[in-house]
Amino acid sequence: MVRRGAALLLGLVTACAGPDTQGATQVKMLDNVYNAPVVRIPAGAGVIFQNAGRTPHNVVPVDPARWPVEGAAPTIEPGDKQVVTLDEPGVYEFYCSFHGTAGGLGMAGAVVVGDVEYAGKTAKRLEAVADPTGTVRRVPQQHATIQGAVDAAVPGDLILVDSGTYREEVTVTTPSLVIRGVDRNATIVDGEFVRPNGFNVLADGVAIENLTVRHATLNGFFWTGVTGYRGSWLTAYNNGDYGVYAFDSRDGLFEDSYASGSPDAGFYIGQCFPCDAVVRRVTAEHNAVGYSGTNAGGALYVLSSTWRYNRAGVVPNSLDTELYPPQRATTIRGNLIHDNHSRTAGGRGLTPLAWGNGVVIGGGRENIVEDNAIANHAGHGVIIAPLMDQNFWPARDNIVRRNLVLNSGRADVSIGGPGSAGNCAGKQNNRVVFAPRTLGCRDGTSLGQNELVPALSLAFRMWRLRDATYPDFKGQPVPPPQVSMPGALTAPARPAVGVFASVRGSVGNAPLPPQTDSVMQAANNARALIGPAPRLARVQAWLPVTPMLLLVVLLLLTGTRVQIARRQHRAEEVADRVLVWRLAMVAFTLWISLAVVVAIAFSAT
Repeated sequence: MVRRGAALLLGLVTACAGPDTQGATQVKMLDNVYNAPVVRIPAGAGVIFQNAGRTPHNVVPVDPARWPVEGAAPTIEPGDKQVVTLDEPGVYEFYCSFHGTAGGLGMAGAVVVGDVEYAGKTAKRLEAVADPTGTVRRVPQQHATIQGAVDAAVPGDLILVDSGTYREEVTVTTPSLVIRGVDRNATIVDGEFVRPNGFNVLADGVAIENLTVRHATLNGFFWTGVTGYRGSWLTAYNNGDYGVYAFDSRDGLFEDSYASGSPDAGFYIGQCFPCDAVVRRVTAEHNAVGYSGTNAGGALYVLSSTWRYNRAGVVPNSLDTELYPPQRATTIRGNLIHDNHSRTAGGRGLTPLAWGNGVVIGGGRENIVEDNAIANHAGHGVIIAPLMDQNFWPARDNIVRRNLVLNSGRADVSIGGPGSAGNCAGKQNNRVVFAPRTLGCRDGTSLGQNELVPALSLAFRMWRLRDATYPDFKGQPVPPPQVSMPGALTAPARPAVGVFASVRGSVGNAPLPPQTDSVMQAANNARALIGPAPRLARVQAWLPVTPMLLLVVLLLLTGTRVQIARRQHRAEEVADRVLVWRLAMVAFTLWISLAVVVAIAFSAT
């Protein structure tokens, strides 16, 4: 308990050592917003800041003199909380120093105490401009740091950063800047494992090009709450959360970029609908997930990219940790997705749930997975399944068609349940393995949905994740040099305004990456059985467990047993029925046991 002044009382505690907070107002810290951002409480009441997200947050007072906190604001880890009690009427503004600013941009909010008027604080945002100014600000020739150049710039300026290692975190609040390195591999922003983000962009229309971010404790490149963003020719490696990340933003493009060593996702677009965004010609490897898109969709395209050597490949998903669930309407087309069952990549939170799969639609709707090359996965090439968070999110009305899928440990395409409906697994390559085997498209939807083994496997995996540990992201492989942006020294600046409109006409043209033929040929020649218990899993795919089939079998077994109990037949007939019932029970037990054994085997992370 901290007391400063007779009128102000501030209690700051953690979840494991807090006072009785019954009746306190709760503010959930999602990724990356406060929900609700403004709360009203009577004098002397409390506010619980609960981190319901998947990344660390904090609560930093804008005016420490009125809302004192001794020392630096602590980090609130996922699942933890802080309790604040305020006695003096007034307005107490705060922000998350990882994802917002004291000026009210990004993750920011206020506690209003007592009967005090507060119309809400609107951060002053300059409008984005489409035309460059022609001004070039050189770092370090004119400005010693990138942040210094950003602070001096006006909308439309080009900030050209020379080769070198810049030990700083860059926060961008000026719109329509273009920040470009002269050499993608030699212009490096290094977080030194102490600074949260490489770039934290809170302004519209900002483009970042041709440089590298490494060793941030959270994100490499991060745009939040903006309209208009572009990341081109970027490298992000061994950062503590995401590599290249857009949150609560729309009208964007990630292209010709690389991300590795993230314990969450290499590339991430979250909490937007419609997103009006494209990810194309990128590579993600050695991450927990190559691409993740929580509650993101609506004119969102993942195209012509390579997703390999991650724990899982491409994972659109629905979760309650962000706004706008369920996830829906993402197109995944023309990608090379292979060997995503790494055990050496980092991991955190729920990301390892998707282990061993190429494409996972987790509780998503109306997504399209088409014309991809998918190979060598311990679990499934493509799996569609419901997801349980605070709410249950069924997977519905998704389309999987015209993919080449090879060498999947359990099945190439699977639709799990319960609750899946309206999905369509159309024609893939000729030797595709479905789970269940009865899966097939009829009139735009698939028969044989709601197989229960994926859900059972997910339940076992959740149990295993309770005390799971993973390799440290800091020790992931350093990537080889990546191709630099052509003409970096002379190319004109292009602010990120009208980005989606400029690329929308090309989203239908999504050629597979150049190395696809060699990867798929090797997979075709290998014909290797991979993953845990692959032979057993293939047998089980012929004997699916679905809710309807399970119910029918149980009813038949129960009905037969009731008839036997009534002894309405001669003794020899009863004996015959008992024998049949016992054999049926043995078959039923073997059937369910096989499903359980396969589910346990595939619950590995």
